[in-house]
Amino acid sequence: MKLRIKLFFLIVFMLPLHAVHAVTFMVAIDQSTWDVETSQFSCRLEQVIPSYGVARFFHEAGEKAVFQLLPTQKGSLSGKVKLVAEASAWQPGVSPELIGVVNVKASDRLVSVKSDYAGEMLVSLYRGMSPTFTMTGWMGSNEVLRVGLSAANFQKSYNNYIECVDQLLPVNYRQVARTAVLFPPAQWRLSDSTKDRLNLIIEYIKADDRVASVYVDGHSDNGGRRLLNRDLSKQRAEEVTRYFVAQGIDEKVLTTRYHGERYPVVANTSAKNRARNRRVTIRLER
Repeated sequence: MKLRIKLFFLIVFMLPLHAVHAVTFMVAIDQSTWDVETSQFSCRLEQVIPSYGVARFFHEAGEKAVFQLLPTQKGSLSGKVKLVAEASAWQPGVSPELIGVVNVKASDRLVSVKSDYAGEMLVSLYRGMSPTFTMTGWMGSNEVLRVGLSAANFQKSYNNYIECVDQLLPVNYRQVARTAVLFPPAQWRLSDSTKDRLNLIIEYIKADDRVASVYVDGHSDNGGRRLLNRDLSKQRAEEVTRYFVAQGIDEKVLTTRYHGERYPVVANTSAKNRARNRRVTIRLER
């Protein structure tokens, strides 16, 4: 904390004198609103910044929360942009706190802030402070640009946002759309860890009515006779399918196939590689 305070004051002293006359974009206190959009798949907490764009906290299922600043005009923020939690108008005497420095490319369509900074921004807003982006050389001029988020009317919307986060699915579509579960040599029964992975896929399928098809494909390594490998891949695929059906997945969306040793993901040249080839792949299609 002491180092952060020292860094903040170092940056303050390095600011040009005309920073006091910066161009500032921030919603007025009496017009400040935070909109919440909720689902099992993602949660959004947004504020419109007049004449500038949209400030958005976005938490997708299975991921960490991020912050995105979406300017109406591309390139309005670029270079090394300071992010500071500043005191709001109703907090006299409260010292500003440096959150960090964000590197922004002029070609970026949005300013994306990593998850740990996003968390600090949420905390500062809950405390009534205003996370503010500051840069020099706005639009190629000598002006200083300040883009701030207002904490007015934040807490109620934040509570709704957190309730949404608590209800998010444990995974998102990208994380389960292509999945492989592995098997020991000559085995086809499902282990507890494999069932845990399949349960995540099942939970997602039940929540997302856009999933129209689920393809289950069984595979083997090249150890042993080819026909036996084909039968083993069939047993593995059918075991996964039976588990899906037992957990309530409609058989109509399931397609079960088996391929033996024909489609290795890596060459069967080592024990490690053969372990990767003894698999069932699950593919979701919307």
